[in-house]
Amino acid sequence: MIRLPPLHALVAFEAAARLGGFAAAAEELCITASAVSHRLRALEAWLGTPLFQRGHRRVELTAEGERYLREVRQALHDIECASRRLNGHARRVLRLSVAPGIGAKWVVGQIGAYRADHPEIEFALASSSSPALLRTGAADIGLVYGDPPWAGLEAFELQRQKVFPVCAPARAAPLGRTPRPEALFDMPLLRHPLLPWRPWLDAAGLHHDEPADGDGPSFDDAMLMLEAAAAGAGMALTVDLLARPYLQAGLLVRPFETAIRGKAFHALVAPESLTRPEVKAFIRWLQRRAREEQVTAHDHVDHPTPSGAR
Repeated sequence: MIRLPPLHALVAFEAAARLGGFAAAAEELCITASAVSHRLRALEAWLGTPLFQRGHRRVELTAEGERYLREVRQALHDIECASRRLNGHARRVLRLSVAPGIGAKWVVGQIGAYRADHPEIEFALASSSSPALLRTGAADIGLVYGDPPWAGLEAFELQRQKVFPVCAPARAAPLGRTPRPEALFDMPLLRHPLLPWRPWLDAAGLHHDEPADGDGPSFDDAMLMLEAAAAGAGMALTVDLLARPYLQAGLLVRPFETAIRGKAFHALVAPESLTRPEVKAFIRWLQRRAREEQVTAHDHVDHPTPSGAR
């Protein structure tokens, strides 16, 4: 005889952990917050261990709760998939945690192409620049910019990036046709935590400290930074995958020839998710698409644009 806790208590546990509170879980499940609390108390009593640390406005998982959540989430996902197959809905869902830049300029275009050949796969996308959703089990695959290692996660490289400055054509025009690198200090330098200026400045022969507050605005979203650069807010340091459509449309230009080797976009996945064939198949497909597109991009190189020309 299988001895299981009540399924409705497990569903309430997953919702409260994902949403960070009993009230939010209650709203999603269409029950009262006290009902959620009662179900979770019953589950903790059944297990003999606390799953949450209860605060005034928010609850947090205990260490035991975090471990239990990963296993419960996978089990609930398996039950959902099995039920869909039986009732005629064999569609499988891949949950992606996607950094905003690669999501807006690359991933959304890939999903349609993949589903054309794999209509049984559905996607659910969340925007995040960190692997946090993977570690809680709320996402199956994460797409981020950076370099390994990411603790507890497998990393699969998609595209290695070049890093270079860009600005709006109107901003570049006063710099002249072949501006010296130090000319970039004539305008604000837009900043992003994953794209520090110092390595590029060193490569350009400019031994200058990392720009700080007062040298230009900072952004936590690389695409928002590029939009600001296209609007004339200053000079932005970026990577080729994100800059390419702006350069091709003439919204941004590259005033300087210097480019440096950057980090890479990676697909991250928890080891337990690699047991799912649809996860492995999608990662292999993404790697192949990324390689093909990088070869195509090299055949149509975006050369630096003279500052006085479009």
